[in-house]
Amino acid sequence: MKSLREISETAITAVLIFVVLQMSTQSFRVDGHSMDPTMSDNQHVLVNKFVYASADAGIFGDILHAIKGEDEGRTYLFHGPQRDDVIVFKPPTGPDADFLVKRVIGIPGDEIDIRGGRVWVNGEPRDEMFPVTKSIGGTYPLTVEEDKFFMLGDNRSRSNDSRTWGQLPAENVVGRVWFGYWPPSEISLFSSVGSAVNSIIPGNPVKLVGLFR
Repeated sequence: MKSLREISETAITAVLIFVVLQMSTQSFRVDGHSMDPTMSDNQHVLVNKFVYASADAGIFGDILHAIKGEDEGRTYLFHGPQRDDVIVFKPPTGPDADFLVKRVIGIPGDEIDIRGGRVWVNGEPRDEMFPVTKSIGGTYPLTVEEDKFFMLGDNRSRSNDSRTWGQLPAENVVGRVWFGYWPPSEISLFSSVGSAVNSIIPGNPVKLVGLFR
């Protein structure tokens, strides 16, 4: 029979795990069709909020600057969003939605162009199955600014993204899509570049995954 101490240690461990998970992950529901065909309306996903932990000021910023040996600017504990990551973020233009989900196309310093029905990054066309069928606006080519990202939805004719509201500030990023858990037919584990690395349900195909609003 377990002692009171063993029971207490197990309970404390469980509570700590629960707290860590609550702080580092968050559940979101896909709302709409701007990421078709890679993600479906009403799909539920978990987002990793810890992977992009960063700061540019305050105590946490000072600690990160010391760890990384940097003097100023936004510093990431691990790394910032990478091209093709699928991320959740707060919309930069107001309360049309609490959160949006899109694919990272350009990171700071990248040159982005949209022409001939394709997206070009640093002079190279992206090898992808998501054609640009609607040009919403903006002047191209453009250079992604420091601490900003260029975002697109995969269903680009129906996506409210960087073509409309410009580049996404780094401080608006919530986290990277990590795990799709509902419905059962959509259960997937996501890699660090927005792809489903494997399917949990036998017989489901491995597929590229993105999110949107």
